[in-house]
This record gives sequence, structure tokens and C-alpha cells, in this order.
Amino acid sequence: MEQEQLLVPNDEYLKSGIHIGTKFKTKYMSNFIYKTRPDGLSVLNVQQIDARIKVLIKFLAQYEPQNIMIAARRENGWKPVRIFAEMTGAKVYTGRYPPGILTNIQLKKFTETKLLLVTDPWPDRNAVEDAFMMGIPIIGLCDTNNQANLLDFVMPCNNKGKKSLGLLFYLLTKGYLEARGMINQGGFTKKIEDFSDEV
Repeated sequence: MEQEQLLVPNDEYLKSGIHIGTKFKTKYMSNFIYKTRPDGLSVLNVQQIDARIKVLIKFLAQYEPQNIMIAARRENGWKPVRIFAEMTGAKVYTGRYPPGILTNIQLKKFTETKLLLVTDPWPDRNAVEDAFMMGIPIIGLCDTNNQANLLDFVMPCNNKGKKSLGLLFYLLTKGYLEARGMINQGGFTKKIEDFSDEV
């Protein structure tokens, strides 16, 4: 029964490694950790990951695409966030985020947004701090070693792996487009593999 309610089969989650954390864990992430393996790696709870993706889709769907900004400093996130942006119309910053984009109206690249999603709160901390100063809700994809004190919503996942990020953004893109009526149920033609560099 439970199997059917997941967004994708359990095997898909396990294959992507979305649940594999790091050897470090913070107090912020302890509620999401299912167990620690003999090799010291923490393992996140797949059911919780699935449940939070569903909540995140509903949350994102409340926002017009042009009011969503995604920051991804780490290269493994570039492809999936760019596809999300391309298909939805959201704004995206890959690579180094120049501080002040959200706070300094004097900057040429000044951008107004109503929601920020970061693929990792640590390398994307400049974006997190800007959004925090502006009172913009912040969603962070968090591994077991992340701090979450400035985040409004924690999305527990392996935020470093290509396959993991690919699967996550596949689900977010599909879910967002369906929830906002931008495509019909079942009208999503991209495959999970399209979102990661793995062929």
C-alpha cells in the first residue's frame, strides 16, 4: 500500500542515492536521519523525503514562476536547476552568486523575488543571507551535515549527487507544472535521466 503512495517507486529513490547522507550530522538534521551505516554514513528516511517533496511541490505551486529564484553554486546542481528554470520560467543562478542581487537596488543585476530555493545552504550562503535580510522565504536542500538556522523549509536529501539532484528536480518540475495547471496530469515527457548527467 505505502509503496503506491510514493511519487516514484522506492527503488528509484534508492538507485539515485537521494537518502545517502554524510559522516557528519547536525542537530538540525537529526529528525530526518533513519540510521547510521557501519561505514559511518548517515542514511535519511526515504518516506520522509517523499512526504517533504510533496509538501514542497504544494508550497512552490503557490508562487508564480517569475517569483521563484534558485541558487546552485555546486556544479552537480546546474543541469537539473536549469531544466527546472527552462520548463517553468523560474529564475536561476548557477555558479557564484554575487552578493547583493536581492538587496542592493543599485546593482545592474538586482532581482526581486518572493521565494529562494538553494541546492546547498553552505556554498549558497550569500544567497541565503540576502534572502534572509529581505524577509524572503528560503527553502534549502539539506544533507545530514547542513545547518538550517536561516531556512524556512528544510528538504532533506543528498544534495551533492548528480542522480539525487536529478531525481529531486525531476519530481519538483513535474509536480510544479501539474499543480499550476501548466501541463495535464501525465503530460510530462521528460525522463528522470534527462535531469542528471548520467546517461
